[in-house]
Amino acid sequence: MNPITIMNLNKYKPILETALLSIIVFVIHETFFILIESQEKEFNFRYPLYLLYLFFLICSVIIVYILIRIKERNIDSVGQTFLLLTCIKMVLAYILLHPILQATNKLVTPEKINFFMVFAVFLTIETVVTIRILNKNQ
Repeated sequence: MNPITIMNLNKYKPILETALLSIIVFVIHETFFILIESQEKEFNFRYPLYLLYLFFLICSVIIVYILIRIKERNIDSVGQTFLLLTCIKMVLAYILLHPILQATNKLVTPEKINFFMVFAVFLTIETVVTIRILNKNQ
């Protein structure tokens, strides 16, 4: 490979890291649910676990990609862009979560906890990747 191709691959390495971390966390989370469901009643979530992870993975990859592109133009704008994109993702997540919040039965509580847990995991992954993007120049 020529040096230009390797440099381009390194530039997009945070996207690969985000996807890899997401897959690892998904496998752990899914394994946990398999163990729990074998002991207790089956959870009937509005959104299956893989769909939540897919939604948040797509959002995270888009956010990280935009941050990489912003860094190329003006590194001082990366933090503000991260906050803006995270707010947009929060609005989209709320729209997705709204039907779950409107439900009144007690069976919805594990689904709410699950949703917020997945949201927090992806927010953590995005934050760590953004910090690494910002620290590459130092």
